[in-house]
Amino acid sequence: MRKRRNPPKRPPGLSHVATDRAGRTSARMVDVGAKPVRARAALAQAELVFPPGLLERVLDGRGPKGPIEELARAAGILAAKRTGELVPLCHPLGLDVVEIGFERLAVDRLRITCRAACQGRTGVEMEALVGAALAALTVYDMSKALDPGIAIERLELVEKRGGSSGPWKRPAGRAARKKQA
Repeated sequence: MRKRRNPPKRPPGLSHVATDRAGRTSARMVDVGAKPVRARAALAQAELVFPPGLLERVLDGRGPKGPIEELARAAGILAAKRTGELVPLCHPLGLDVVEIGFERLAVDRLRITCRAACQGRTGVEMEALVGAALAALTVYDMSKALDPGIAIERLELVEKRGGSSGPWKRPAGRAARKKQA
């Protein structure tokens, strides 16, 4: 019978890194089994910038692949539900709801939002971010034949609720990164 090895220890402050006796580090999935089940929710967004005149055509369903919103919505929901399969150390969650929204911000700018919520032991920020990202990528895919110059910008967490760290909201007017002047 083989001698059982002790699992690698975790360095202080690094929740997803383990260190063995020789000092080698490795990735690890955090054990959330003892955490209480709580209501958790997150809202993320992505923005797309279109070349002049293109967004109107795309939103009217006159793009090369037809109307974009329902396919992008379905892609975002599916992506959020499968986040645990896509992001290596992310726990799979049974989501209670995923909502994808579209808002025209300007003549050439579209915002896609993804809200995810569940009763769980870990947050749903990654699910919301992955949902917004995949919905934006689907819009790009369905529109790129008209002009590949469409840009996906500002994928960011907007707010989250639940968990021991409490609620968090991005301060108004602050993007994840400042625009260059």
